[in-house]
Amino acid sequence: MRKSWWKILGLCLIGGSIIAGLLGPVPRLPILNETIRNVYFHVPMWFAMFTLYLISVIYSIRYLNSNDIKNDFIAVEAVNTGIIFCFLGLLTGMQWANITWGEPWPNDPKTNGSAIATLMYLAYLVLRNALEEEQKRAKISAIYNIFAFPVMIVLMYILPKLTDSLHPGSGGNSTFGDIDMDNQMRPIFYSAVVGWILIGVWIASLRYRLRLIENTRNQID
Repeated sequence: MRKSWWKILGLCLIGGSIIAGLLGPVPRLPILNETIRNVYFHVPMWFAMFTLYLISVIYSIRYLNSNDIKNDFIAVEAVNTGIIFCFLGLLTGMQWANITWGEPWPNDPKTNGSAIATLMYLAYLVLRNALEEEQKRAKISAIYNIFAFPVMIVLMYILPKLTDSLHPGSGGNSTFGDIDMDNQMRPIFYSAVVGWILIGVWIASLRYRLRLIENTRNQID
């Protein structure tokens, strides 16, 4: 029970943020109107994704230092779980963009950078499946993973800040925290961020355990 407290916390935070996000009061804003509620769902997906990708990079580095295949398993399952949150972030973002900007995929640096970053991590998974020898697969994919992470940061965070962008906080635009979120929204938003990160880590840990079981069965066979 003591080891599961953070899982229960994650479920409670997500449950509370979903209810408050759908039913709680939000400021009346031009253009955004009620769609501001999507900040409770869209943005936390990216926070969870970034956290899982960072965990993956850390364990890729640990694998290269130790050659312990368990570190590689954690790295790949963190990416597998991060991809899920990536697609959820893209879908919620497309819905939001369609309402506020008039099209689901505008020609925007951050949107295009997100697409390229997604393809990079899908390529990581394809690369792993293309290599059969376990140690070779783990080593090459770990090196790829280490280089992919900073490129993703550049594409999704740095470049949009240097160019014109529709997204808040990019291209000189104000962030949500500056003009849109009031003091009633911030606790719900941060609860959603922490909750989804915890659930993401939980899913990745479950996937890791399943991979360990599958690997043990393959060795026995």
